[in-house]
Amino acid sequence: MLIVSICFIFYMLTSGIIVTGMFREKGPNKLAAIMTVSVAIGLHMLILSSGILIEPETGQNMSMLNVASLVGWLISVTMLLASFRLPNTILLPVVYSFTGLLVLLNGLIPNAHVMQISVKPNLLIHIGLALFAYACLAIASLYAVQLSYINLRLKEKNASLLHSSLPPLMAVENILFKLLLVGTVLLTLSLVSGFMFLDNMFATEQAHKTVLSLLAWGLYSVILMGHSMFGWRGKPVIWSTIVGGILLTLAYFGSRFVREVILNA
Repeated sequence: MLIVSICFIFYMLTSGIIVTGMFREKGPNKLAAIMTVSVAIGLHMLILSSGILIEPETGQNMSMLNVASLVGWLISVTMLLASFRLPNTILLPVVYSFTGLLVLLNGLIPNAHVMQISVKPNLLIHIGLALFAYACLAIASLYAVQLSYINLRLKEKNASLLHSSLPPLMAVENILFKLLLVGTVLLTLSLVSGFMFLDNMFATEQAHKTVLSLLAWGLYSVILMGHSMFGWRGKPVIWSTIVGGILLTLAYFGSRFVREVILNA
């Protein structure tokens, strides 16, 4: 719990540095933010390695909170690396704070869902693709929220203190569609690998996940085709992206939340 607490503090400290810096003319102290979040991410990696990679003979603990914490780590690392090139400063406090809360919850509510992934390399491929697809599309949902906020601010007459920190509208929109494209490709590969490597994707314990994932995949595919063929953008794309993210979240964590949290409680 000591490492968990320190990791949580560093994630929240990074968020505080960025948020308070947004109200200054020079902006956030990027060096301080990078240093603190690097410590948080390093500690988070140690927590995940000890929490997921248990004894090889026993298996790997892929509990809901462990998986959510792993996804949060992937998103945090991705957003940190992207911050050197892409406009995502406004999103960073949200990502780091949420990841910090996941680390804390995982430490306070220990649970187990042990799987033997090491003896099933095909399953490892499927899970890896699914995790990266979800992380990419979750970031796309965050960019959709940012795009909606920028649209809202541009319609207001009086610029707020945060207005100077807003990235260009078109830049955010271009990143959103690139994330949707990459995420949809990864989701496609994840679904294909699932149908290839798993015994029955429509079995009782898998059916809801498969159906919701297919619905999300169809929605993302329609968005991309509509943008490519008809130039779709704006509110329909923003809300469709957010709805797709909600569908994937329900697919990945919905039933596991019921089984591992509600039923156990």
